[in-house]
Amino acid sequence: MLTKFETKSARVKGLSFHSKRPWVLTSLHNGIIQLWDYRMCTLIDKFDEHDGPVRGVCFHGQQPLFVSGGDDYKIKVWNYKQRRCLFTLLGHLDYIRTTVFHHEYPWILSASDDQTIRIWNWQSRNCACVLTGHSHYVMSATFHPSEDLIASASLDQTVRVWDMSGLRKKNISPGAGGLDDHVRNPNQQIDLFGTSDAIVKHVLEGHDRGVNWVSFHPNLPLIVSGADDRQIKLWRMNEAKAWEVDTCRGHYNNVSCVLFHPRQELILSNSEDKSIRVWDMSKRTGVQTFRRENDRFWVLQAHPTLNIFAAGHDSGMVIFKLERERPAYAVHNNILYYVKDRYLRKLDFTTSKDTAVMQLRGGSRMPVYSMSYNPAENGVLICTKTSNVENSTYDLYAIPKNSDSQNPDAPEGKRSSGLTAVWVARNRFAVLDRSHTIVIKNLKNEITKKIQVSDCDDIFYAGTGCLLLRNAESVTLYDVQQKRSLANVKIAKVKYVVWSGDMSHVALLSKHVIAICNRKFDNLCTIHENIRVKSGAWDESGVFVYTTSNHIKYALTNGDHGIIRTLDLPIYITRIKGTKVYCLDREVRPRVLEIDPTEFQFKLALVNRKYDEVLHMVRSANLVGQSIIAYLQKKGYPEVALHFVKDEKTRFGLALECGNLEIALEAARALDDKECWESLGEIALLQGNHQIVEMAYQRTKNFDKLSFLYLITGNLEKMRKMMKIAEIRKDTSGHFQNALYLGDVSERVKLLKQCGQKSLAYLTAATHNLEEETEELKGQFDLEKEKLPDVYPGAMLLQPPVPVSRQETNWPLLTVQKGFFEGAMKTKSGKGGAQAKMALEVDDTETAGWGDDDDLRLDDDGLGGGGGFDDEALVGGDTEDGAGWDVGDEDLELPPDLDAGRVAGEDEGYYVPPSKGTTQQQVWCNNSQLPVDHVLAGSFETATRLLHDQVGVVSFDVYKQLFLQTYSRSRTSYVALPSLPPLFGCPHRNWKEAGVKHGVPAVGLKLNDLVERLQTAYQFTTQGKFADAIDRFRSILLSVPLLVVNNKQEVTEAQQLIEICREYIVGLTMENKRKELPKNTLEQQKRLCEMAAYFTHSNVQPVHLILTLRTAQNLFFKLKNFKTAATFARRLLELGPRPDVAQQTRKILQACEKNPTDLHELKYDEHNPFDMCAASYVPIYRGKPVVKCPLSGACYLPEFKGQVCRVTQATEIGKDCIGLRISPIQFRS
Repeated sequence: MLTKFETKSARVKGLSFHSKRPWVLTSLHNGIIQLWDYRMCTLIDKFDEHDGPVRGVCFHGQQPLFVSGGDDYKIKVWNYKQRRCLFTLLGHLDYIRTTVFHHEYPWILSASDDQTIRIWNWQSRNCACVLTGHSHYVMSATFHPSEDLIASASLDQTVRVWDMSGLRKKNISPGAGGLDDHVRNPNQQIDLFGTSDAIVKHVLEGHDRGVNWVSFHPNLPLIVSGADDRQIKLWRMNEAKAWEVDTCRGHYNNVSCVLFHPRQELILSNSEDKSIRVWDMSKRTGVQTFRRENDRFWVLQAHPTLNIFAAGHDSGMVIFKLERERPAYAVHNNILYYVKDRYLRKLDFTTSKDTAVMQLRGGSRMPVYSMSYNPAENGVLICTKTSNVENSTYDLYAIPKNSDSQNPDAPEGKRSSGLTAVWVARNRFAVLDRSHTIVIKNLKNEITKKIQVSDCDDIFYAGTGCLLLRNAESVTLYDVQQKRSLANVKIAKVKYVVWSGDMSHVALLSKHVIAICNRKFDNLCTIHENIRVKSGAWDESGVFVYTTSNHIKYALTNGDHGIIRTLDLPIYITRIKGTKVYCLDREVRPRVLEIDPTEFQFKLALVNRKYDEVLHMVRSANLVGQSIIAYLQKKGYPEVALHFVKDEKTRFGLALECGNLEIALEAARALDDKECWESLGEIALLQGNHQIVEMAYQRTKNFDKLSFLYLITGNLEKMRKMMKIAEIRKDTSGHFQNALYLGDVSERVKLLKQCGQKSLAYLTAATHNLEEETEELKGQFDLEKEKLPDVYPGAMLLQPPVPVSRQETNWPLLTVQKGFFEGAMKTKSGKGGAQAKMALEVDDTETAGWGDDDDLRLDDDGLGGGGGFDDEALVGGDTEDGAGWDVGDEDLELPPDLDAGRVAGEDEGYYVPPSKGTTQQQVWCNNSQLPVDHVLAGSFETATRLLHDQVGVVSFDVYKQLFLQTYSRSRTSYVALPSLPPLFGCPHRNWKEAGVKHGVPAVGLKLNDLVERLQTAYQFTTQGKFADAIDRFRSILLSVPLLVVNNKQEVTEAQQLIEICREYIVGLTMENKRKELPKNTLEQQKRLCEMAAYFTHSNVQPVHLILTLRTAQNLFFKLKNFKTAATFARRLLELGPRPDVAQQTRKILQACEKNPTDLHELKYDEHNPFDMCAASYVPIYRGKPVVKCPLSGACYLPEFKGQVCRVTQATEIGKDCIGLRISPIQFRS
């Protein structure tokens, strides 16, 4: 059984497949109906109106309807497009068990616990017929797929077959037969009112208990039923009678549902014994059994057209296939070999000739899993996998050279057991046998070599002399001759491998992932899909085209991928040629599909820098769409995207992105939107194009910014005009500001006087020595009532600096070579340079100048139409007859042989802003594989990945504070100018030779710093503050991977520091644990003594070892284990303790030596070396299995593998890692 989709929900009581879409309805015991997309594995909708369990549900064949029936006695008809219940049919008096639509007529059939079956007309919304006769609950009822028959199953232990032809004639039409039909069937029952609607045709008795389900065969006159007697019965019927054919026994609980396979001679059943069984219809024997551990099955449903089934159980629903539908095939040059109906067939792609080559021997029920073709010997390996993989086999055939396609030969093959077989040389093939050993065999199927490999569950072809070995997590390129691994790629559960024609690239396909590698097995890219990947093939240009369940897609080797077209049903690609996709469908029929390769060819040409091809496609192909535009933006080609776009808003955004002010200006004029003009003004200001900035400020009426622009460009003439405009607009603040910019004191005095600020006006005039204005203003003061303001004697004159030169042209930019596309597009359009056109538009067009009332919108400010300034006045020149521009070049006499040369920037280049460089943080990441360098660069993601790979860190909570502390010292910061953001410096530790691209960051944490912190931890230990000491030791240990050292000696010292921290953390945590344990019973006291003894074997400082020995000695003495206590006393005296401690120890030793025995047996052997398990605190003696922490080296029992280390609280126990890396010398080969 191949599971395709599973759901988790309440108990599923009803199921129905949609005939066209990949949908399935599930009705649940909690009253909810769910609509699932089983291809995308998503829940589409929920319908919740029934009160109580919903047992029956069914899609309509053509309309967007489904029907449901539940324990609330209601039948509801729903429209899934409108997502609502259309109407409810009432009539049943008890639970409704099943509801089904008729395939042709507007009828609904319902079965109920009220012992009746009802037929409803869903168009008229009436009950058309009630079928009575059962004497117990009717558990299921169904229409015959083609005849006017109904079958029902009841707990009265019978199956009834009903004839409803009378209902059809009565409600639909008299039929073509008319009276003749009645004459041919004279035995019809006649009631008082004519022909009855439905009559019982057959009553099938044979089950010993209630019958739960009945189903018709789609083609044959057969019925199958399942009952509470745990039996499945097969019945045959004709016009006159029905009889039992046989019984299938095997279920050991009630059979809940049973049906015929739509296309094979199989019966499927499920039961409350938690199993689904498949039966051979002809032999009536079990073929397959699928079990669940905890869930009883309740319902089965077959898809009307596809080879999939659904089964509902206690905790959800499962959709499955009975067998793979993927055809086995192999391609060589222009020939496709494939297996169909136990024949090996050959298809010539060039002539489309499809012939049977030979017949395969053996009547195995399982389809062929895969095949491998050998063109040198014209041989083929056919692999067959059974449900029990260990019983898989392969067949070796030599393909006949001449064969009759009408009656092909059946040559003798050589069959052997093996999971997979592939060719590795002209006369050798490799077999992965059931012991997972690779066996090399010759053409006689004789073993020539055996290769032992570890952890291999499948093999794939990889060229002559090589294989790909798959395990659960990766694929390895293996050299069969040298018996060694060449390379490895991490990708889980690879199912298929597809090589390009020249063997330069390979695609590894798993369920949802595609990895593309080169011949050396370097992983070029990985693509993740949400739905299943089915097949793939390489295009001649090096593009991988693959299929999912519902799409044909492409993938470039750089990771770019996209959709080519959609599919109704899955296909299996065999070859790509131009616009044709050659494939096999699930019926193993060769097909050819047309595709449009323009999109991936365009992207490939762009990636390969074949710009002439790109340009040709831009001009000729219909490549329009947001995806192409987004792709070009992402890849740094917004200027190309400009040529696809007609929408002005999008063009404007793209033009700003690529700095093309010319197109941005065109788009802004077309849009004439305030936000667009503001954005254009910002970008133009960044590029120093103050002519466009001026226009943007004019269009947005941003007078303050306009005044400041004229100030910094030294354009005093236009500033005066701005002052005049401010006066007209009655903008006092702007008027005063412009006067201040211009240094026009008299204007400021006049303005202050108008505003009634005569004190300020007087001070301004007096300070600037304007005697007439001062006297005039002085006369306006009433000196008796008002005080004349005092003039500050040291006042400075507020005069702005005079512009050195007036900036007429735009600011200069770096000259760079024009890109291919700009030049090509410019040639095509025949337009002038960007700067020339810009200048033309600014100076010569009416709307680009100053004074159109439409531009300044002076009317809006109450000035009246055209009453302000005209264009000539605002621009500041007399333009009548062009007399304002007297260049004076009419009478120049130049020699005719002068060559002015090409104007720079006219064709080959023009001014664009320089592209942004690489940040130092990115440079640091590129130059170093040390985790601390990535932390300092702020790239925490790559830092965590490095720590994971090097020392197995899986929990980063403890590292958060360390990361933040480290990052905070990565940069220097200083304020350059007030009100501006600070500037950052990036200090390097290799500043002498760093340059721009070779720097690595300065590291603030030194090995000596950690050694100093170690002394603090020692002090806490001596003082008995174990919790604080453990925190200090752990902080030091976790900081070691964030060091950078320069030589091997420092690397060794860092590793010794880790060992010291580990010993203290394990010992102190064990001591803390010992103090927490109870000591009431003898066993508890023995455990306390054992842990104290273990602590004495920790590699700690002598002063701390003395303390551990004293503790152990005293505990053992109290327990009367004098012999071991004496051992601790001797070890203690050897360390030279203080005199008072030594005296006490000698007394204990003397007392112990008088009775040198141990009263109790403890789990402690001082003579047998051991490591301490840091989780369970029990000794692991030498020779016993042990797993270690990859960072601290702490030892653990194997049962703790995969858990987080108790010492570091960050690393995974037993993880296979590269090892600690804290110095660049550790990466040098």
